[in-house]
Amino acid sequence: MPERVIVFLDYQNVYQGARSAFHAFGAPYWHGQVDPVRLSVRLAADSPFDRELIQVRVYRGQPDSKRDPKGYGASRRQHAVWSRSPSMSLTTRPLRYPAGWPSESLEGEKPVEKGIDVQIALDYVLMAERGQYDVGILMSTDTDLKPALEEVASMAGTRSRPPRPEVAAWSADGRHNRRLSIKGAANLWCHWLDKAAYQDVKDETDYALP
Repeated sequence: MPERVIVFLDYQNVYQGARSAFHAFGAPYWHGQVDPVRLSVRLAADSPFDRELIQVRVYRGQPDSKRDPKGYGASRRQHAVWSRSPSMSLTTRPLRYPAGWPSESLEGEKPVEKGIDVQIALDYVLMAERGQYDVGILMSTDTDLKPALEEVASMAGTRSRPPRPEVAAWSADGRHNRRLSIKGAANLWCHWLDKAAYQDVKDETDYALP
């Protein structure tokens, strides 16, 4: 029986990581976008074991329709494309905006995601406890997610078929590449994705265009 794989994507973290790894500063905003399903298919196949991708879980902040109608519209069009796949599960939380944004906020202040890391951590652990996946691949560099990885790793030996935590990260030539790791889990497998892999899963659609 193939191992059931669920991929958990911290989308904004994945996007910013791709921009930093493979694009110059100031590149058009669509540089760094990826197709979550193509990315997840690649991750699930990156193993010598028999595996089956059963779900793609994407987590991201949602722009406000009144404060940022352009960003809201772009995200809705992007989500509509993603949702064509039956394996897709999308979780959004409202962005938090600085006081007076955009015209009267402090210089450099931007909307931020709130609660995304908590939601990923909850789902990652609870779905493992419920036996909903055999392999949970988490792609993010947010260290707040380490406790979730530690909790799932601790389930080894507690059941006949314990869930296996794995992580994924971008890998650019000639630079130090970040990845999530946890103490006491030297065998926490990391799927390194190089520029060739990024080229296969990138999405250069300009979703700001109606």
